[in-house]
Amino acid sequence: MRHTIATKNLFSYERGVILVKSELVQIIARHNPHLMQRDAENVVNAIFEEISAALANGQRVELRGFGAFSTKTRSARNSRNPRTGETVMVEEKWVPFFKTGKDLRERLNT
Repeated sequence: MRHTIATKNLFSYERGVILVKSELVQIIARHNPHLMQRDAENVVNAIFEEISAALANGQRVELRGFGAFSTKTRSARNSRNPRTGETVMVEEKWVPFFKTGKDLRERLNT
């Protein structure tokens, strides 16, 4: 028997409401009764782990219609310690970057 993941009307959130991972797991389990919540959690964790591992290896992850995850270099710079006001040097580092896909941009602006 082949199962499909329900994709319509999974979320009924208002703008500004935060969706956390545990809620995402519950939604996936609720809309896919053939999955136990533990299995839905394993799927979500596996997806996040694969995206994280790919980024750590310098790869780009593209989810068509949704967006693409990649990394960018943040240059070294002088900053200020908010507690002491002291100037500190922040070294160059890699940071995650997300670029929205066309479908997601259109959905956000309708």
